[in-house]
Amino acid sequence: MSYRILLLLPFLALLAGCVNNPSKKTSLATAETPPTLKTQIQETLEAFEAPEPQEITAPPENQNLWQHLTRGYQLQGIRHKNIDRELQAFVARGASLTRQLRKGEPFLYHILQEVRERDMPTELALLPGVESGFRPTAYSRNGAAGLWQFMPATGRYFGLKQDWWYDARRDTFASTNAALDYLQKLHKRFDGDWLLAIASYNAGGGTVSRAIRRNQDKGKPTDFWSLDLPAETRQYVPRLLALARIIEHPGRYGVVLPEIEHDLRFVKVDIGEQIDLKVAARLAEMTTDELLLFNAGFNRWATHPHGPHYLLLPADKAESFASKLARLPNDQRLRWTRYHIQPGDNLGKIARQHGISVQELMQANHLKNHRIRAGAHLMIPLSSSTTIAAINTTAANAIKVRYKVKRGDSLYAIAKQFGVKVVDLKKWNQLASDRLRPGQKLTVVRTM
Repeated sequence: MSYRILLLLPFLALLAGCVNNPSKKTSLATAETPPTLKTQIQETLEAFEAPEPQEITAPPENQNLWQHLTRGYQLQGIRHKNIDRELQAFVARGASLTRQLRKGEPFLYHILQEVRERDMPTELALLPGVESGFRPTAYSRNGAAGLWQFMPATGRYFGLKQDWWYDARRDTFASTNAALDYLQKLHKRFDGDWLLAIASYNAGGGTVSRAIRRNQDKGKPTDFWSLDLPAETRQYVPRLLALARIIEHPGRYGVVLPEIEHDLRFVKVDIGEQIDLKVAARLAEMTTDELLLFNAGFNRWATHPHGPHYLLLPADKAESFASKLARLPNDQRLRWTRYHIQPGDNLGKIARQHGISVQELMQANHLKNHRIRAGAHLMIPLSSSTTIAAINTTAANAIKVRYKVKRGDSLYAIAKQFGVKVVDLKKWNQLASDRLRPGQKLTVVRTM
């Protein structure tokens, strides 16, 4: 007999006595059907059985991107009144800050992984929020473009291709690599001081270096907070630090962060050669606008004839797209019509007839000059003509507005003024670049 049973014997004897003595059953038996002695003994033994060992598993990894981002912070020990001022400005924005951060959902996972791969402060993943509000189509008045707001010359220096077909400053993949290369270069230039590197990203390395030399000549400190820098730059650095602090402690500041999972949103898919973007969108089972959200670098109706030959696609669509693209006949990658040149034709006349620009017509036919010959043929890109035809047959609930460009205007500012998209503004006006000149007239299509 086990030791456990010996301990239970007095209690079991008591149970037996209660069953044999009706006067004592009310406190131990059920109201109508008293259990047998055997049942009570069995239940008592089971109560003393040692519980089965439970497997202890670690809690699942938190899939909230914001928490993954804050784990890599390196700049949050800094305290300064200018950071507090920017904190107050962010908090005052309320729900608009939440909406801005939500715009980063398609891009933040990729940016964060690239920053972490280089062992850089993960606060830098928030820089596009300060620069562009996480909008790859953003333009500034001074000509900066994309998530990271590269100026044309700086973009070219870091290998960002910019021509009639494509602007890599608006390409999430290419511009992120270039921006992080630039920041690392600045970090090295300023002896490992990230605040000076961030300030230089905004103002330029030369501006910061000159400010340092002025302070050195006067025997003053040369840290970021002590330098005489442009007002925008003095605001820029604390604004990034303030945004990072809010994301680390949203509840403290009454800010609601949008739910963004720590998960891959897009993948880079090789397409081999040029493809019509409408064809690509159909293969990916997306609208053209949805495709352009991930591929904002393309200026025209098709990808660049000379590359890059890739598209960024939602992770859940990439495999199906690649499979369909592999089965697509080469003559269906681009949508064209063949035009027979008539006597008296010229490129301008033909371009107007088909709703495209002369430059598009020349690019599509690899023409080096405007000379054409009656009886020959030209290839006309249908996607471009379809887009422009939509303007010439404006619906009854839409109007065309003529806008005269003023000094200081940008495509982004004009698009925002009229509530339209920059990409549409460029299509409507057959613009090959982002540059505008005072006095230039633009067509804007507005829905009533």
